Amino acid sequence: MEPVAKTKNINFISTEFLNEKDIKNILESASEIINSTRSSKSLLRNCKDKLIFNLFFEPSTRTRTTFEIAASNLQAKVVNFNIENSSQTKGESLIDTISNLSAMRADCFIIRHKMSGAANLIAKHTPNNIGIINAGDGSHAHPTQALVDAFSVSKKFNNFKKLKLAIVGDILHSRVARSQIDVFKKLGISDIRLIGPETILPEEFEKFGVSIHRSIENGIKDVNVIICLRIQNERMSSMLLPSKKEYFALYGLTKERIKKCSKDLIVMHPGPINRGVEIDSAVADSDCSMILNPVSYGVAVRMAIINKALNG
Repeated sequence: MEPVAKTKNINFISTEFLNEKDIKNILESASEIINSTRSSKSLLRNCKDKLIFNLFFEPSTRTRTTFEIAASNLQAKVVNFNIENSSQTKGESLIDTISNLSAMRADCFIIRHKMSGAANLIAKHTPNNIGIINAGDGSHAHPTQALVDAFSVSKKFNNFKKLKLAIVGDILHSRVARSQIDVFKKLGISDIRLIGPETILPEEFEKFGVSIHRSIENGIKDVNVIICLRIQNERMSSMLLPSKKEYFALYGLTKERIKKCSKDLIVMHPGPINRGVEIDSAVADSDCSMILNPVSYGVAVRMAIINKALNG
């Protein structure tokens, strides 16, 4: 899928758009926002009164809320598009909906959709002066979450190149994992390990330059960062796992298992977490857990992303 290039505003359809410098610039902008430096104040001038539509065609708590707060903090005008009360329920196509909203002088669309490629499709049918931010499309990509996770890791570790990172769980259906792999590799992490059973982690993922492990004990040995992923039953067309109990027995992150990891381990999860399935509460609530940190950092990172999408 070839991302659509815009001539004015920058689109965040996929991390494929971003190089290492782009990523670091966004992370630096987020730090400035958190520290309330002079350069962060200029964002308010650049984004004030811009019209932003939150178009969430799938449920969301963290992503939608942090985007709404981020846009509000930038003094932009935010419209939370209500799908259930829109003409979509009368059969209006996605493109016709977007065309009508574009005619309302929209400056930016933030989109979540169940269809992979939806954000790219929308970009093809919008004027060049409208920014597009992908807030998750099917199993394709979730670029802003990957950037939030990278920011969270940067708050703990100064040198990405020395890190060993493991992603555990439903890789097959995870838009987050695909974006995380791309971002962390561009930031210099060469040792990225994917862990899970073959039904939700096919061998073909080796093409992304990662190693695949069927044993969690072997996969997480000496790692500095573990990212647990939710089992996405809603995207499975058939039963790919025997039971939640068996999955936890084989791949659940427990206090005993993380003893094999580096002493400076951090554990992350993009949420929502399923305790007793992907991760034990004793780990989720432990000192090494950074599960809530990305939620806190998400507003600042997404403020930086919105500014970039609006102003280039």
